[in-house]
Amino acid sequence: MTTRPVFYVSDGTGITAETIGHSLLTQFTETVFVTDRIPFVDSPERAREVAERIRASGETFATRPIVVSSCVDPMMTNLIGESGALMLDVFAPFIEPLENELGQGRQSRVGQAHGIADFEVYHRRINAMNYALTHDDGIAINYDEADLILVAVSRAGKTPTCVYLALHYGVRAANYPLTEEDLEHDRLPPRLRAYRNKLFGLTIDPARLQQIRQERRPNSRYAELETCKREVSAAEILFRAERIPVLSTTHTSIEEIASKVLTTLGIHREMF
Repeated sequence: MTTRPVFYVSDGTGITAETIGHSLLTQFTETVFVTDRIPFVDSPERAREVAERIRASGETFATRPIVVSSCVDPMMTNLIGESGALMLDVFAPFIEPLENELGQGRQSRVGQAHGIADFEVYHRRINAMNYALTHDDGIAINYDEADLILVAVSRAGKTPTCVYLALHYGVRAANYPLTEEDLEHDRLPPRLRAYRNKLFGLTIDPARLQQIRQERRPNSRYAELETCKREVSAAEILFRAERIPVLSTTHTSIEEIASKVLTTLGIHREMF
């Protein structure tokens, strides 16, 4: 397999370039990509410095580097292009059709995609993050303001999903860990019954759960495979009995989990 250096370059955070670039590169499985994100390329001096760095990378790997760029200033793009790299401008295919359709030219303003363009929206996002943290693992018991509540056994992926939903969608996501006491019954814990329409269950393959728990508490009863099998089975029986929508996190990314949860519960939010 060949190796190619790839740079995600931007005059902003570089998040857009990296997100799009990563999606593109996953389509090419016969090449190993060595990636690097370079944000805030917002001056000619910085652009020339980056161009030299990219050029040197090409010499090191003895191949032409690839640059995925979200720079909105054409001058920065041209200076970086002096590196000799293959330049992929993530905006280029869309700008001209949009200008023609909207009857107006683009305004090359840096930082609009991930900046604080709307303080009210930004504060909603921060408040959602605070909510996720204060309602993690059943810490807070009042779920009246929750948009949704993830329910699962310990280490099935509840917390990272809640944090992702808060950070990227401004969703107030709480989570409730099913304890052994909860799983002794085929009914929802009393604390959750009033919020049935907000519940979404997560499950996981017991062998994968055992691996995760083993990393957290090595050689404990908590991490034994039989414990994991028993808890997962009981949780799935509970979800079926209570008709709670459920998704396995075993081979599912956080992004996919979040999308499925929002769609299933009918929550429509724009991604930040």
